[in-house]
Amino acid sequence: MAAKAKRSWREKLADSKDFPRLEAMNGKMAERFGKGSFVIPAPLEVDALMRQVPKGKLTTINDLREVLARRHKAVMACPICTGIFATIAARAADESESAGTKNITPYWRTLKLKGELNPKYPGGIENIATRLRAEGHKIVQKGKRYFIVDYEKSLAIFGE
Repeated sequence: MAAKAKRSWREKLADSKDFPRLEAMNGKMAERFGKGSFVIPAPLEVDALMRQVPKGKLTTINDLREVLARRHKAVMACPICTGIFATIAARAADESESAGTKNITPYWRTLKLKGELNPKYPGGIENIATRLRAEGHKIVQKGKRYFIVDYEKSLAIFGE
């Protein structure tokens, strides 16, 4: 039996399965966040938000989650899925760039909490830092982690 061909990051990004999907909060989740529902977004939905961040501006995973929750009238967007889908979007963009595409998702503009650079993105910290510095952002190292100085001043505003 032949091994199944590995899917590209672009194929993974395009595969929305049955997402977006609303789920009821229950158990520990309901205790922590209250009653209501949470949304598991589609990968392309996360990618589309990341594409909206203009040069010189930034966003965070939590900002994306807030927009997704509002859009779907949910209490919150799943933090794990949103993070995974942002990484898939980043890897798909890198794959496209390697294939010669110029207009890619600017994944380096999507930060973790408190303005931290995401080392899981293609090229790691070095690649992300180079791209962000080219857009005028100052980066500082704190221990093993890297942050944008005063990132709050550069946050993009999403129109709904």
